[in-house]
Amino acid sequence: LDLRYNVLTDVGAKHIAKLLQENSSLRYLNLMFNEIGTSGAELIAKALHRNEALLYLRMTGNKIRNKGGMYFASMLQVNSTLEKLDLGDCDLGTQSLVAMATVLNQNKAIKAVNLSRPILYSQEEDTTVHIALMLKNNSCLVELHLCKHEIKNFGVEQLCEALYENCSLKYLDLSCNKITRDGVKFLGELLKRNQTLEILDLHSNRIEDDGAIYLSEALALYNGTLQALAVVSNNISGKGLVALSDALKTNTVLSYIYIWGNKFDEATCMAFSDVLKTGRLKPNCTDVDPYEVDGHIYLAELSHGLKKHYYWTPSYGPVVNKDANASLAIGAVSEHL
Repeated sequence: LDLRYNVLTDVGAKHIAKLLQENSSLRYLNLMFNEIGTSGAELIAKALHRNEALLYLRMTGNKIRNKGGMYFASMLQVNSTLEKLDLGDCDLGTQSLVAMATVLNQNKAIKAVNLSRPILYSQEEDTTVHIALMLKNNSCLVELHLCKHEIKNFGVEQLCEALYENCSLKYLDLSCNKITRDGVKFLGELLKRNQTLEILDLHSNRIEDDGAIYLSEALALYNGTLQALAVVSNNISGKGLVALSDALKTNTVLSYIYIWGNKFDEATCMAFSDVLKTGRLKPNCTDVDPYEVDGHIYLAELSHGLKKHYYWTPSYGPVVNKDANASLAIGAVSEHL
């Protein structure tokens, strides 16, 4: 049942809760960007205490706030069926994020969770620490979205320490945070030893050349599992981008790489033109396309990425476009998330 982009309020949530209580066949419910608030969240969450059918719930963009997030955390203590939960852009607070992390220590059903863009007032990264502790204990979670969590280098260090002990997480989304080259150093060390991660999204951070080099060293010599890397808009210049293209020559597993929004010089344009020309990188697996003007190679942008269509559906062409939503092609758990 897909009800996204409507004007369902808490009154509508009452009917949805009744449906969830009485229906034993509904598997997928998308309520993205309606007007459901805290009261509606309470009704839906309590209905899921007894529901044993729903596998995926998307609440994205409904302002259920901290209290609404607490209702869903309580629900996850009881519900053992739900596999995917999207609470992105729901104005969750510190308390509900900590509660969610605590509950996920025990929940064995949830495989994918989106907690992006909470409203945080502290710079202490308490929520990141709790999520890291959860990752040490959780052996079921495959996909985790922590976009816009104000994660800095300390937070990345905590997450990496936890992921040395985690053997299930395949997709880690750390986009739109405050990660610099020092934080990426921890990620580089993790990639040298981690044999699980398949997708790493770092777009809209500030890893710069040094960070790109840390990643490329790990990918070129040690890592054999990462399939997709997004470093869009990270203030990387030619030195770092060329290092990433060189890593592709020795790493045969990394198949998707997204680099738009960085500082392209001629060496970068030539390097990515070469890996595309040799067939090492397929044109539909990156977001740049080389072209030549007056004997010089330049790169144009392509509308490809890990989840370009997360917030919207294109007006033409296939709804599930694998080039624009590569995470769907790589991991089955990402479907609809």
